[in-house]
Amino acid sequence: MGSLASPSPHPGATTLRQELSGRGVRFALASFVDLHGVCKAKAVPIEHLEAMLAGSELFTGAALDGVPQDVSDDEVATLPDPASATVLPWRHDTVWMASNLQLKGQPFEACSRTILGRVLEQARQLGLRFNLGVETEFFVLRRNADGSLAPASAQDTLEKPCYDLRGLLDNLDWLDELVEAMNGLGWGVYSFDHEDGNGQFETDFDYANALVTADRVTFFRLMAREICRRHGLIASFMPKPFADRTGSGAHFNMSLADLESGANLFTPDDGSPGWVSELGRQFIAGVLRHAPAICAVIAPTVNSYKRLVVQGSMSGFTWAPVFICYGNNNRTNMLRIPAAGSRVECRAADSSCNPYLAAAMLLAAGLEGIREGLDPGEPNLVNAYQLSPEERLSRGLTTLPRHLGDAIEAFAADPLGREVFGDAMADAFIAFKRREWAEYHGTVSRWETERYLELF
Repeated sequence: MGSLASPSPHPGATTLRQELSGRGVRFALASFVDLHGVCKAKAVPIEHLEAMLAGSELFTGAALDGVPQDVSDDEVATLPDPASATVLPWRHDTVWMASNLQLKGQPFEACSRTILGRVLEQARQLGLRFNLGVETEFFVLRRNADGSLAPASAQDTLEKPCYDLRGLLDNLDWLDELVEAMNGLGWGVYSFDHEDGNGQFETDFDYANALVTADRVTFFRLMAREICRRHGLIASFMPKPFADRTGSGAHFNMSLADLESGANLFTPDDGSPGWVSELGRQFIAGVLRHAPAICAVIAPTVNSYKRLVVQGSMSGFTWAPVFICYGNNNRTNMLRIPAAGSRVECRAADSSCNPYLAAAMLLAAGLEGIREGLDPGEPNLVNAYQLSPEERLSRGLTTLPRHLGDAIEAFAADPLGREVFGDAMADAFIAFKRREWAEYHGTVSRWETERYLELF
């Protein structure tokens, strides 16, 4: 777990170091993500930035989840992307940089950021740019003296708290700090609100190309946790922390643009609102074809599938998709076309996903639909929750995987997962998630104890 002594200099590194030093930056973080999309990093004094940008910082992959290496393998190196340089809003003497991993001077196949980059290159070869906006939903909680969790505000107790102004205002101190930080970074926050669960919030900011958005979502989770922690609070991106409350999604809003003109190619030829172009329909068809395998990546935890249910929140429906279908502004579809049209929203993704891997799977499936000219069939324009089993059958509505075990087996059986991830990451992902599913079933829960301990 060491560092190279004398790497080759990186073009522009000295200018960047001088600029950052002039802003008072003292430390630089060469950051990458593990299987879960959680940041890992080494810090270097700013005087060593040139070496860091050239790949000086080495990491033993075997010490991490989803960096598939043996303890005897050579270490992977971080190659930071200077364009991602972000001074920490809560600590102005430190700069964060998203990195790709390399092994022996070559791209490391199982790097999450590199995996997304490979699929983005496929889109580029077709003259396309993948634009992505992610709605960040999360819970902000406090821990009671007895260890139990409660919403950050003691006033946050309504049965239907969605859009509650009192709850929003009562949390405005930490929200103000978070939103100010996001806007200070140039993210363009255009909305934030109290969501459908007590203690649940959402921030919405400008879309960008998918790599930038994935970097921002990764950094957002780190930033939200740090800012809330400084207020004595816990920012949680667990999809479903409370059984009787709505879960936290991470809706992926997707479109393809012309690489040269930047024109949105999902806009219908006649410009009519509320729909997408034929190219957009083909993209949708590709995603629907691979939906079960994609689900393992965009809803990657045992807990994710406690969100993907019809009922379960005190306010009624969960608003989470259960069926593999698409349609208009109807929120019961896995893929929704919002009222403004010209984009596709995947509602099955949740806040625990690795944004690089999730974006890579969705884009790869969509590109397949475009290459093969697939047809998604008729849209679902009704409340799918309320359809009878017979009606769903007649409409061809099948369900998303009902638990992580089904999802990971769908991923393992679908060639797209291995094509996108590469063999090393696909094998690591499947093995880790199968083990997670097995460990979950080996755990005796409080529900079991309370139900069975004295029943017989």
